Amino acid sequence: MQARGLTIDPALAIGDGALGFWKALRQVYQTTQEQRCWVHKTANVLDKLPKSVQPKAKELLHEIYLAPSRAEAEKAFDLFVRTYAAKYPKATECLAKDRTELLTFYDFPAEHCMHLRTTNPIESVFATVRLRPEKTKGSGSSDACLMRVFKLMESASKRWRALNKSALLADVIAGVVFVDGEKQENAA
Repeated sequence: MQARGLTIDPALAIGDGALGFWKALRQVYQTTQEQRCWVHKTANVLDKLPKSVQPKAKELLHEIYLAPSRAEAEKAFDLFVRTYAAKYPKATECLAKDRTELLTFYDFPAEHCMHLRTTNPIESVFATVRLRPEKTKGSGSSDACLMRVFKLMESASKRWRALNKSALLADVIAGVVFVDGEKQENAA
């Protein structure tokens, strides 16, 4: 990103639990906050629960990240842990170990929250690219592969949706403080 001209640290990075990404991020961008992907985390937690418990657990997980404030999210988080810790400690440990990083989005504009909770919008763009070589039975030359990827991404970019209230990015970049998604006028 620096080689492509990014001159300031990103305010936030969103990703799954890939440790290499987070380690590299901390080495290059020390001030960038971390947000774990709720879609990946939900899948990982549910994978550690029996199928019969998963629907109710999924509802409780949704209550955490859909809570209107960090305080309410913390209460819902505690409820999930209390509900499942005794019988399913691996599931609650999986969730609890990233507690802070799962709730970082509350420090950004509320209008951006739906974009910040998951990496799926980014991953869905690359899904088309990942599937194409399988459908075309190989990539051909490296130049042909690069051209195909470029054209697929160019085509996909026509359907990209803008960030909700993108004008608020100027506030984020300027370091304006947001609490529970609300801009704090008196904050320094």
